[in-house]
Amino acid sequence: MVRIKTLQEIKLMRKLGKINSLIIKKLVRYARPGISAKDLEVQANILMEKFNVKPAFLGYKGFPSSLCISLNEELIHGVPSSRKIFKKGDLVSIDLGLYDGSFYSDCAYSFSIGRPLSLAKDLLRVGEAALKKAIAIIKPKIKIGDIGYTIQSFVERAGFCVVKKFVGHGVGKQLHEEPEVPNFGKPSEGLELKEGMTLAIEPMLTLESPDVEILEDGWTVVSKDRNLCVHFEHTIAVTKKGCWVLTA
Repeated sequence: MVRIKTLQEIKLMRKLGKINSLIIKKLVRYARPGISAKDLEVQANILMEKFNVKPAFLGYKGFPSSLCISLNEELIHGVPSSRKIFKKGDLVSIDLGLYDGSFYSDCAYSFSIGRPLSLAKDLLRVGEAALKKAIAIIKPKIKIGDIGYTIQSFVERAGFCVVKKFVGHGVGKQLHEEPEVPNFGKPSEGLELKEGMTLAIEPMLTLESPDVEILEDGWTVVSKDRNLCVHFEHTIAVTKKGCWVLTA
């Protein structure tokens, strides 16, 4: 069942979402060569305690960490480790979910440690732009398929691939709610959006092949061809005439 939120609930989610976005921005600034993914998790925990919010991912279905940090060929669900040390040119994806005791938010951002190589720069640009294009069309009465089509068509025209095995989702009282929001689809197909829906829109891109697999740790999703991946995500709320980006 799709949960419709009131305006007051959406305002509370936006307050949490702003904290989510702020923490990610601080982590991006902290990341540099020689810093480990575990160092980032420590910083994230300090910031979450400061803002009096809890990590949504820790313990979720057994996940062992407060956030996901994925590196280069890792697409999503990367487990922070002291052995995962950043070096110049690495692509890093930070995925952070928060819980304030009432609501959840979910946000992800990919970036380069230092100046990215040409292909990596293009992949980052297209991934971020795909998310913006999807958000720009969201309003009541469009269909879930319109969102997926917008992302897929833009990404594929740029020469990259969207991952179909993992999708966006509803978010609110639970971390994962209905409906699923794929990054592929056909126009005018799927569930119709209504005012008050809150969704996590999250394009996941690979360089050459959409095929992915899970590593032996049981969590980290990587591209099968071990090429670069990026992941961008915002939590949004459908409004009367468009949408609010709650994690802006």
